[in-house]
Amino acid sequence: MVQLSFKNRIALNYIITTGLLILVVFYAIYFTVKFTVYKHIDENLMIEVQDHLKEIRIENKKVIFMDAEEWEEREHNSVDVNPVFVQFFDLNKKIIEKSPNLKNEKLEFHDSVSHFELFDTQLLDNTIRQIQVPLHIKSKKIGYLIIAMSLSDSAKVLKNLFDTLLIAFPIILILLFFIARFFAGRSIKPINAIINTSKIITKDNLKTRIPLPKTRDELFTLSKTINNLLGRIEDAMEREKQFTSDASHELRTPLTVIKGTLEVLIRKPRDNKEYEEKINYCINEVDHLNTLVDQLLLMARFENQKQNINTESVYLNAVILDVLTLISEKINRHNINVIFDVKEDYYINSDSYLVTTILRNIIFNAVKYSNDNSEITIQLSKEQNKIRCNISDNGIGIAKEDLESILNPFFRSNSSHHTEIKGTGLGLSIVKRITELLHIKFKISSQIGIGTTVTLDFEEESKT
Repeated sequence: MVQLSFKNRIALNYIITTGLLILVVFYAIYFTVKFTVYKHIDENLMIEVQDHLKEIRIENKKVIFMDAEEWEEREHNSVDVNPVFVQFFDLNKKIIEKSPNLKNEKLEFHDSVSHFELFDTQLLDNTIRQIQVPLHIKSKKIGYLIIAMSLSDSAKVLKNLFDTLLIAFPIILILLFFIARFFAGRSIKPINAIINTSKIITKDNLKTRIPLPKTRDELFTLSKTINNLLGRIEDAMEREKQFTSDASHELRTPLTVIKGTLEVLIRKPRDNKEYEEKINYCINEVDHLNTLVDQLLLMARFENQKQNINTESVYLNAVILDVLTLISEKINRHNINVIFDVKEDYYINSDSYLVTTILRNIIFNAVKYSNDNSEITIQLSKEQNKIRCNISDNGIGIAKEDLESILNPFFRSNSSHHTEIKGTGLGLSIVKRITELLHIKFKISSQIGIGTTVTLDFEEESKT
């Protein structure tokens, strides 16, 4: 089966719908004209019946149907548009009298037809409209009156009308098809532009955009939506390229350090203390590399949107205490005072593992970037239907111009001035992705030399 083009399908659907509508209109026109013609003829026949019934009389005990002079005066013997034929029968259905225009022909009496019923029949090869009624004089039935009117001219008019409509119907449909095809072609030009533009778009050429139609219709919306989609794809591809580049760099750096250290060790014999020192240094770099790989894998899970959220009741107080226990050694080493300000128990509906990941990254950063003998405050409170968690430190702080950039993978604010602080630059980026996934409001504010405050707004657990 041949597959029609979109343009031809639009035109075909249009003419099918329009054709059905035209067919109904033509049908209504034909039968309205036919009804009008027949109604006019039937009215004339009834008038003729009434006239002839009034003219019957008795003279000298003889029934007079119509005088010869009256026959001559009437138009029955002339060729009329619709000539009227009149015929009288006695009770035995024998012809008593008939109009001169019948000549040698006669009208047939139909016993199966009721009196005063109008019906079509034949006179020679012509169609006539006929009515037959009983004749009464002083309530005495004396015979029958048949009046008929020729339908030849009316039938010819109706046939001409039918033939005209029949011929006009396919011609109109064909014309409508080509007209609809022409306008459909003009209407789908933006679609052709979309197709042509899409053909030249590749992963290496995502800057091309579809030209927007002048009219703000559905195709304008479609074109704009596709352009927005291309913009998001381009941004995603750029982020992927940047992420791959940064990840390669971050992975290569510790591997290079480890390789260089080991190469130095094998150049000449060294004492045990120096071996131990270099090996421990390599172990630290391997730990850093493991942390980096774990965080990259976590990032990849969120990039691919394959992370399944396991929603459950999460006891926030316990999660924070578990995180503090996990990093207690680092807290004690730097003699940091952690104040956990909480007045009651707080529960949320969320993914326990992901919430723990968020809080671990934020609290770990607060400890890592705090000065020795400093203070960290963790506060839980209720704000309307939200549970707010504020984590504040008085550490080195973040420059105002870097506040947005620190949420990008591998970005570390002012890292050259704090070389002693190791990091991957992925922690806050992971926090941002998870908070977006869990619909947790995440806000960070900071000042250089004063400290940083991170605010998390959780949805309170619904009570059933």
